Amino acid sequence: MDPSFFSLWLWGLGAVIAALTGLWLVSIPLRDVSIVDPAWGLTFALQGTVWFSLGADGPRAALALALVWIWALRLGLYLGWRRRGHGEDFRYQEFRRRFGPERYWWLSLFQVFWLQGGLSALVGLTLLGGMSGDAPLGWLDALGVLVWGFGFVFEAGGDWQLARFKADPANKGKLLTEGLWRYTRHPNYFGDACQWWGLGLLSVAAGRPLAVVGAALMTWLIVKVSGVALLERSLERVKPGYEDYTARTSAFLPWPPRTG
Repeated sequence: MDPSFFSLWLWGLGAVIAALTGLWLVSIPLRDVSIVDPAWGLTFALQGTVWFSLGADGPRAALALALVWIWALRLGLYLGWRRRGHGEDFRYQEFRRRFGPERYWWLSLFQVFWLQGGLSALVGLTLLGGMSGDAPLGWLDALGVLVWGFGFVFEAGGDWQLARFKADPANKGKLLTEGLWRYTRHPNYFGDACQWWGLGLLSVAAGRPLAVVGAALMTWLIVKVSGVALLERSLERVKPGYEDYTARTSAFLPWPPRTG
C-alpha cells in the first residue's frame, strides 16, 4: 500500500468514524441502535466522496463513485422504509438486555457504530482501489459495470419482490419461492456481493488488484456473519416449510431448483 493510497484511506476512515459517532449520539435519546443499518451503505458513499474531493478523480473514479452512490442510496432508502414504525431491531434489543441499558448506551459506540465503521473502511479498500489508479479505461471496466448491473438487478429485484409479497395479507406466514427467490434463497445478498465484485474489477483495471480484498470481506460478511447465516437461523425457527425450501433451493448462488 503506497503512502498516497494509505493517506486517502485514513481520511476516509476518519470521516466514517466521525459520522457514525454523530449518529451514535442521535441513537442515545432514541434508544434505537438500529438507525445505523440504513447508514451502512452511505458510509461507502461518504468515503468515496472524501477521496474524490482529495484528488482521487478521473473517469474511473467518477464511475466508481457514481456506482457506489446508486447502490448506497437505494439500499439506505429501502432499509429505512422497511424499518419504519418497527422500533429497534431484535438483534440490538437482545444486546441491550444482555449488557443492561445502563451500560449498552456507551458500549454500542464500540460494538456497533465503530465496528461497522472499521469494517466499512476495510471493505472500502475495493472502492478506493478503483478510484485511485491512473490506468486508462478498458474492457475490464466495462465488465465490472456489467457485473455490478447484474448484481443491482438481483438485489433491487429481490427486495422489490419480497416487499410486494409481504404487502399482500394473503401471504402472511408463507414463503416467497417465486421469481428470483426460486433460484436462490437470498437474491438480495447475492446481488450485493456481485456489485462489490463489479467494483473489484474496476480496482483490477486501475492496477490495484490487491484491493479486491474488500469485496472478498464483504462477501464473507454477507454469507457467514450478518447476512445469510444470521437470517437462515431465524427463518428455520419461524417459517413453516423452510426446510423443504432449503432442500430444493440454492442458498446463495442462483441455480435451478432441485426436484425430487
